[in-house]
Amino acid sequence: MAEVTESAIRKVLETVIDPASGASVPSSGLLGGIATRAGHVAITLNVDPARGTALEPLRQACEQAVRAMPGVLSATAVMTAERAAPPQPAPPQGQGAGHGHAHSHGPAAKTTGGGGRIDVPGVKHIIAVASGKGGVGKSTTAVNLALGLAANGIATGLLDADIYGPSMPRMLGVTEKPESADGKMLKPIERYGLRTMSIGYIVAEDTPMIWRGPMVSSALEQMLRDVQWGELDVLVVDMPPGTGDAQLTLAQRVALAGAVIVSTPQDIALVDARKGLNMFRKVAVPVLGIVENMSYFLCPKCGERSEIFGHGGAREEAEKLGVPFLGEVPLHLDIRTTSDSGHPIVVDQPDSPHTQVYKNIAGRVWKQLSANQRGARKAPTIVVR
Repeated sequence: MAEVTESAIRKVLETVIDPASGASVPSSGLLGGIATRAGHVAITLNVDPARGTALEPLRQACEQAVRAMPGVLSATAVMTAERAAPPQPAPPQGQGAGHGHAHSHGPAAKTTGGGGRIDVPGVKHIIAVASGKGGVGKSTTAVNLALGLAANGIATGLLDADIYGPSMPRMLGVTEKPESADGKMLKPIERYGLRTMSIGYIVAEDTPMIWRGPMVSSALEQMLRDVQWGELDVLVVDMPPGTGDAQLTLAQRVALAGAVIVSTPQDIALVDARKGLNMFRKVAVPVLGIVENMSYFLCPKCGERSEIFGHGGAREEAEKLGVPFLGEVPLHLDIRTTSDSGHPIVVDQPDSPHTQVYKNIAGRVWKQLSANQRGARKAPTIVVR
């Protein structure tokens, strides 16, 4: 396969002309960055928000020109429109082929402008697994919840939406890269009966994601829209912690069937969990319930139970807020070691009591999804007052 270099891509983009200025994409200052990895090319275009819609043909022309290059397996371009973009200098040299600007690694979505609805054909329910803060075991819960749904015979997908700290490659033991048959749509990587996608499948584990908000939203959009998810009963989305761009993109532009909030028992975690829960309520996304993770510690040697972080706080919070309590997950060595090894406990120890906890949570989530289904829910609009 011919090597695809940044300089070669830049040369090809010189043939794509901005109709407003009459200059090529690089000369007009629109080119923000170029990244290549194993034949997959991502391009960022810095545009004035007012020109976002008008520049869509130019974005497509960039993709088509690069896609025709020898050795290119796929090409995607994203328009970032935080503000009017002044002319940008050329990307710094000497970083090696396929690096360009540090913030342009990974996939890029079709556009960040317009605020249109993101449709995912074939997927019946999309649910978010969220937390108000990091370190509460949200990703471990999301993975084992998805596996619990699959174990109950439900066709399930898993999307790792944490752009800055993707966990799925390590937790699922994925080392291969996603393929694309047509250069436009990515095939999800299948693991343990799940169809999965993560920015971590494309970007090296130690690569920092120095991305601005619109680029985060664009990557999330592409992983929803431009992946061949096929027919799924549920797509579980492992959200990054907090209430930032990724959460708002998903809540505003996707018809979410519900959200699962993960918290630990102590008061400081519950305060943040309450913020996450209220965010989903404000955008009319049903809260399917709260999971209390690290609810208690079970000594692997003697079996003694210790409530290190307190106990029952999430259950009490669920009662106060009027949402279902989905279950308690213990702090146990086996849950941690199986996740770190790429063999989550639901598949590694299918008959363990911890696995049964996750399956029970999955069963409660599915029961609510089935009960709440009244056709497609309209994606909400966020109003800031």
